[in-house]
Amino acid sequence: MKRSSLLTVALAVAALAVAPPAQATHHLPLGRQVLPAGDGWAAEGTGTTGGSAAPETGVHVVATRAELVAALAAPAPRIIYVRGEIDGNEGPDGALLDCADYATGGYTLEAYLAAYDPAVWGRDREPEGPLEDARVASAAAQTRQIKLKVGAGTTIVGLGARAVLKGLNLHVDRVDNVIVRNINFVDAADCFPQWDPTDGALGAWNSLYDNVSLTGATHVWMDHNTFTDGDNPDSAQPRYFGQPFQVHDGQLDITNGSNFVTVSWNRFTDHDKTMLIGSSNTSTTDPGKLNVTVHHNLFHNNLQRLPRVRFGQVHVYNNFYVVPDPAPFIYALGVGVQSKIFAESNAFALHPDLDPAALLFNWGGTTLTARDNVLKTRHRTEPIDLIAVYNAANDPDFGTDAGWTPTLHTRIDNPRIVPLLVTLRAGAGRA
Repeated sequence: MKRSSLLTVALAVAALAVAPPAQATHHLPLGRQVLPAGDGWAAEGTGTTGGSAAPETGVHVVATRAELVAALAAPAPRIIYVRGEIDGNEGPDGALLDCADYATGGYTLEAYLAAYDPAVWGRDREPEGPLEDARVASAAAQTRQIKLKVGAGTTIVGLGARAVLKGLNLHVDRVDNVIVRNINFVDAADCFPQWDPTDGALGAWNSLYDNVSLTGATHVWMDHNTFTDGDNPDSAQPRYFGQPFQVHDGQLDITNGSNFVTVSWNRFTDHDKTMLIGSSNTSTTDPGKLNVTVHHNLFHNNLQRLPRVRFGQVHVYNNFYVVPDPAPFIYALGVGVQSKIFAESNAFALHPDLDPAALLFNWGGTTLTARDNVLKTRHRTEPIDLIAVYNAANDPDFGTDAGWTPTLHTRIDNPRIVPLLVTLRAGAGRA
């Protein structure tokens, strides 16, 4: 074995011998654990403790949607343990609802397609009229069923490796101090996507639900979760009006002035619009906020928004990006308006036909800091200057200084061991 290979193995073994920073209180039950001091932006100020201080009467074990709804409504602080699979489409009698159960006002997809076909409706205005009204009402019925609010002082954790929240959108809205760990989030599909012919040059289908949405939320720790579309990927959906019929939105979106968030040791897989940080280019609530840390996550076969950032100071480090298919891939890091991304010690494993210049995308930003990142090929791992590679292929150039240096982190691992470390440790069932 070559000396360089021996060194890589030695580094990997050394890393695996040390518990990840998130395990500083591993002797406690997961529900009682808090974010370790210094572990990203969620450690700012008061830190993030979730519902860890809940009395025994505030500890809930849930196995159905009804039990989850009741636990979320219980007094804070609260610890909610998820046992097995909970489906957001579970009706009051325990039977599963489908899209037809939410449809109202005469909505059918066939009628909607006929009414708003660009050959009939045109491409210069958004849908309106009875069928669009019926779509909106149908979507509202689904929202009432699958979108659940998470209050302040809450910890939600999965029991074991097979805790699943399926077809649900957890909404952390304008509250402080929430922890979500060890959950498999699966297929938060929208039954009623909207056709917008004015979205881009060719129009687009837009869906409503994320697996987890943070809007105006502060001090949130998302740790050791797995996000997937399950057996219902957007890649398997049909095309209507020449565009993909997209039934999923984000996996984890952080918007509307959210602040002090740590996203650590999660697996994001086989998805398009993965993680959006920032609401819009003209937001008046986002500037000065959206301070987020994204570390030790696996992004496998995701197409874009890994993350896409507006405004915030976002520390992106020790993540492992795997792009097995270059054809649908769009970009990894979206550099948006007034964004301040600090990307360091990440590892990228790309299909040989993918140009590394595609890893960055200009969404109106001007600068970022990128250092100590590596590109992993079949035969070797070597440094990659993300900004230099991008600038060589694109105009205008990105600047190389985001204007800040992160201080809230526990340790930053050698990027050469990140692929092994993150592959083994990220995701539900590994907390």
